[in-house]
Amino acid sequence: MPQTNGLPSIEQKLLSLIAGQDLGDITQELCDFSLEEQNATAEAQGIQPTASSDFIPVIGKTVTYIVACVLFNENNEVLAMQEAKQSCAGKWYLPAGRMEKNESICEAAVREVFEETGLNCKITTLLAIEAAGGSWFRFVLTGIVTGGILKTPAQADSESLQAKWIQNIQELPLRSNDILNIIEIGKSYINRHESAQPVLWHSEVLPSKYSHHKNYLRVVAVIRKRATNALNVLVSEKNVHHFPTVEVHPQRSLHSTLRKFMVELFGAELPQHRPHGILSVEHCPSPPPHTTDGICLNVLVVFRPPLEEVSLIGKCTWHELSKTLEEKIGRILCSKHSTIPLNVIR
Repeated sequence: MPQTNGLPSIEQKLLSLIAGQDLGDITQELCDFSLEEQNATAEAQGIQPTASSDFIPVIGKTVTYIVACVLFNENNEVLAMQEAKQSCAGKWYLPAGRMEKNESICEAAVREVFEETGLNCKITTLLAIEAAGGSWFRFVLTGIVTGGILKTPAQADSESLQAKWIQNIQELPLRSNDILNIIEIGKSYINRHESAQPVLWHSEVLPSKYSHHKNYLRVVAVIRKRATNALNVLVSEKNVHHFPTVEVHPQRSLHSTLRKFMVELFGAELPQHRPHGILSVEHCPSPPPHTTDGICLNVLVVFRPPLEEVSLIGKCTWHELSKTLEEKIGRILCSKHSTIPLNVIR
């Protein structure tokens, strides 16, 4: 697909997403299935919509974004903090908390680590993203400690009672066991080069700073063509060529939002497919007066049947990737660790 009107080609856009960069798309104009359209589809089926068509993501009002940090020292000990909140006082947890207005994801993570542990850190990568419905997200990150003094019981405040490095966090009374899985992800990532059987892990991927008015899933869907074994990527032809994009429904799980979008594109006889993981995340608090906190998750989706067996009903087409890009995507598809895991909490 050639470059047109000075716009980057689909292959250039895909290379940018693999590199963790934003596309600079005006996603609202390129959205293929807005909340308004989702509600219209529901009403046509006799279903009452559960979210307003003009839903806007605003931290502290309509959406909750959480950051959690998995940090290790040279002894492979994880940084933990003891809770001060009345509801869980004395229990232990990772440094974590709600993002505040006008914060980026990384800024919130650095602040929470300092407030709860007394340490300064530099965030190096996303480890995982967790979502409950379409309006609660937890961004799990790791990084390196750059300074500060570990908080002692004598320095207890409303943020935490103390912090310490711990080899086995299960020896402590935990606020919740939900951190055990992400600690294991963090350990595996930190020690990824020391494995006896090394696997492909994603590179350091930080959220790219790009403001979105709404919350979106941008879908990078790939499929093999049986006749040539060539890898193809799905391209929307609405307005200009772009990756199909759907507005996140705030009252549904991300899997439900994605499935309903796929039905719009492929019909009710939906071909077998699965989300492989997140390539990158876009977020930047927008300045006043248009204060919104939209995010865009760029998700890689893999189709199992060959292209010849899949029918399209939406305004989309398949684009055959160059050999170079096919090899890049092929390597990513070979390992579940090559993208940021997306964990949907029910």
